[in-house]
Amino acid sequence: MSRIAEAVAALLAHFGARVSTSAHIRDQHGRGESWHPSAPPDAVVFAESTEDVAEAVKICAAHTVPIIAFGAGTSLEGQVNAVQGGVCIDLSRMTKVLAVHAPDLDCIIEAGVRRNQLNAHLRDQGLFFPVDPGADCTIGGMVATRASGTNAVRYGTMRESVLGLTMVLPDGSVIKTGGRARKSAAGYDLTRLFIGSEGTLGIVTEITLRLAAIPEAIAAATVSFPSVDDAVNTVIEVIQSAIPVARIELMDDVSVAAVNAFSKLSLPVQPTLFLEFHGSSVSVKDNAATVGELAKARGGSGFQWADQAEDRSKLWEARHKAYYASLAMRPNSKGLATDVCVPISRLAECIAETKADLAKASMPAPILGHVGDGNFHVVLVLDPDKPEELHEAEALHDRMVERAQSMGGTCTGEHGIGLGKIAHLKREAGDGVALMQRIKQAIDPAGIMNPGKMF
Repeated sequence: MSRIAEAVAALLAHFGARVSTSAHIRDQHGRGESWHPSAPPDAVVFAESTEDVAEAVKICAAHTVPIIAFGAGTSLEGQVNAVQGGVCIDLSRMTKVLAVHAPDLDCIIEAGVRRNQLNAHLRDQGLFFPVDPGADCTIGGMVATRASGTNAVRYGTMRESVLGLTMVLPDGSVIKTGGRARKSAAGYDLTRLFIGSEGTLGIVTEITLRLAAIPEAIAAATVSFPSVDDAVNTVIEVIQSAIPVARIELMDDVSVAAVNAFSKLSLPVQPTLFLEFHGSSVSVKDNAATVGELAKARGGSGFQWADQAEDRSKLWEARHKAYYASLAMRPNSKGLATDVCVPISRLAECIAETKADLAKASMPAPILGHVGDGNFHVVLVLDPDKPEELHEAEALHDRMVERAQSMGGTCTGEHGIGLGKIAHLKREAGDGVALMQRIKQAIDPAGIMNPGKMF
């Protein structure tokens, strides 16, 4: 009997019906939202507690079997693909909100809690969790990929939002990092080490999160521009003027056309900014007016305001579905979705050069992004049955990343490394990759935690 067969037999003996070897279930757990081909695990364990995760990891470690954590399957760089087989530990049943400390603006949750579920739970206490990557992903997955999103320009990313973690390490031991205090100088910052480690160092099972108060007033707007350059330079002026905008998102003309068709909107088919302001009624009005003047000076027009919650939700739902709107441009297509992040002063230049490169592409390639912090995305909409298109898309992706890195930027602002950006991490981090590998070796000497990712 093989090591994997022995491990699966031991898992079945312990977990019973909560272990599946069904081809359908395995395939579902062998892929995220990326273009990477499905790589199913040999079995899936549905965990319901930290103790379950620890026991499953101990069994896999005893047989030196690869382990892949799975939340909602919304990753974009192949993080959940079981490229070496093994056992997938599904945390989607770990959905308890364990504690909410409203006076301290924090909460403790299990890793399978989803973003929208958490905000629905918090709403009647006047609180919300502001990190919003768009997809209704699990918070554990957001920790693993160091997610950010549309609110990052004001509220920060997962790096700033996580106070502490409960982690299951590769030998099945359980540790707690951080706590509820807002700051600490006690030893190495293990919490930040695990945030963004993409399941290669252990599995997150519980998270202590910072929360924010729901603002007194919220206003959202869209404004169109003659060119991407005008839109991006408006963003730069807004940020450099220290105007406290909560969200400032860009969609180019290609992306706007796709979103109009998919979400039944009627935005002008031009580069468009999506804006949102949080604060008091007076501050929201004043900040919106100031941004409006800056936009008009750059040719901005067609302001559409959304003050009512229903209208704002429709607007942001359309923005969040931009990826699926892009795929709808070509039936049966796949999206090579990638992101880079550059210093804000280089953003207009980077997007303009990327846009010029994409104009020569044989496939649709919408640009959108969280431009308030220098982060933008491209979705290369390709035919998976045409290898030449994948080759072209990868070349376009490589040039985009190299351009960003040459400007002092990074190969990924929020998607992570996974399978898709391993070579880019090596170029960006240099000798730092060797240090990362030594950390990985120290924590996971058998190399069983999500093997084949990042390095």
